[in-house]
Amino acid sequence: MISRRMLRIKVIKTLYAHLKSDADSLMASQKTLVNSIDKTYDLYVLTLSLVAELAHYAEQRQELAKKKQLPTYEDLNPNRKFVDNRVVQLIANSDSVNDYLASRKLSWAAYPELVKTLYTQLEQTEYFQNYMSQQERSFKDDLALVTEFFTRELEECEMLEDVLDEMSILWNDDLGFALIMVLRTLSNVRPSHEEIKLVPKFKSEEDLDFACELFAKTAVNYDEYQQQIERFTRNWDVERIAFMDNLIMATAVAELVGFESIPVKVTLDEYIEIAKFYSTNSSGTFINGVLDKLVAALQQEGRINKSGRGLI
Repeated sequence: MISRRMLRIKVIKTLYAHLKSDADSLMASQKTLVNSIDKTYDLYVLTLSLVAELAHYAEQRQELAKKKQLPTYEDLNPNRKFVDNRVVQLIANSDSVNDYLASRKLSWAAYPELVKTLYTQLEQTEYFQNYMSQQERSFKDDLALVTEFFTRELEECEMLEDVLDEMSILWNDDLGFALIMVLRTLSNVRPSHEEIKLVPKFKSEEDLDFACELFAKTAVNYDEYQQQIERFTRNWDVERIAFMDNLIMATAVAELVGFESIPVKVTLDEYIEIAKFYSTNSSGTFINGVLDKLVAALQQEGRINKSGRGLI
């Protein structure tokens, strides 16, 4: 499922675009946010289907080899372990996967070079060669191969990143999250399964409402939250504070004062971690210091009221 951290990141990115473009319509930007969240789930299902595309390509190669004028013994009797991998076939024949892809008009069909490149890359790996050379293989072996592929081959693949950028600008930085969801799906696969069980889009029905409300509260109160932040950044050169730092802190303030069920520590930890990846090298420490002072002041003013354990 799409984590609360991912939802926070989506909110911050949408706010960045909304504020930088001086957009007038809050509703239009909120629709962009929801679409961006939906696209993350699209990427998860599309990525899951990629291994089946590689197996289909491998099978096509084998069939072409059989039609050579002078086929070798290996051409006529190809090693089908990967093609017939039971986990790959489970994904390839999954109604839940195929119906979702069809409904969202998602496919790798326009990118045969990517499929070819990834298969060639996979063929050269030691774990693939060991798998293909086994006399016997279990369902556990089949699952291990697919898991290794998603763990090792995709996150640092520049060609895949280029393709994803071409397919959707909303997939920038989403691949890592999609792969986590793919691996979680694979961890739940069993030999008795006849269908892939896709992870739900959200952990809770409240998650989408949380994202939309966080976006709206930050956007509407952004100037006020900036004034709160400036109380504790007066000794800094305001022009040198990154816009993203201010935006991350404003979103954190919106969450601190606007969501009673989310503990203060959860909010602080989440935005400090986000800052480490989406702003400058020193942003995490800087934001931590400012937010600590802000929290103390807001609590003293009675603006932070928390109840219950909350949701991460």
